[in-house]
Amino acid sequence: MPDTTQNLALPLIAANQAQKHVTHNEALVQLDALVQLACLDKDLAAPPAAPAEGDRYLVVAAAPTGAWAGLSGQVACFRDGVWVGLAPRPGWLAFVADEGDLYIFTGSAWTSFRATLASLQNLARLGIGTAADAVNRLAVKSEAALLSWDDATPGSGSVRLTLNKQAAARDAGLAFQTGFSTRALLGTFGADDVALKVSPDGASFSTALSVSAATGRLALGRIAGPVEIGTHAGALPDAPPQTVLRVSGADGTTPRLVLDGYG
Repeated sequence: MPDTTQNLALPLIAANQAQKHVTHNEALVQLDALVQLACLDKDLAAPPAAPAEGDRYLVVAAAPTGAWAGLSGQVACFRDGVWVGLAPRPGWLAFVADEGDLYIFTGSAWTSFRATLASLQNLARLGIGTAADAVNRLAVKSEAALLSWDDATPGSGSVRLTLNKQAAARDAGLAFQTGFSTRALLGTFGADDVALKVSPDGASFSTALSVSAATGRLALGRIAGPVEIGTHAGALPDAPPQTVLRVSGADGTTPRLVLDGYG
């Protein structure tokens, strides 16, 4: 039979042992030190000058000195006037009071839980205010969302949202919905040309405009007049009633509308 428990290394009472209360009390004292573990500090390399009975510290210094010599990585507990080192096991949690942070022992070091939350990686799903699912692996329910340039670290001062599709024949776009029924699509759909598509019911779509990726030319599906085309910098008088198209030039110039049959 082992002398201590498997996880907390609490001393066990041996068969026919004299003064069993000593071993029993030692186990209780060690439980009192480790359960709901809260330490005062973790940045000291040597014991404080005037510790109080029961004070606990995380000793993370690589080479602590004084009464903490040899206790690197351990929990140092001041008990009965001496420092006792308690070796942690992977998964132990310790609250560090002066930082207001929770630390996790990974098996080799104490790691900040707050720092872990600040650098989450490879999450399968994330739901904010709602539940994410297998398709919408990022889901946000909010009145607004803000993406801002990074002023915490040196950068360009720019901000960019990237939608990257596998191939030109795939889709990359924004869907605008009413009651979860799509009313407009903006993006590159089945090609690299940019298109704006609208729908009255979420089922049938009309292309309002498209821009060729190859030439940059704009194609409009349909324009309901009146249409104003001009280089006039200032305000113009109202167009006559029923005007469908008006071309205006800059101040002092004659406007021209050219219909080119292209040969």
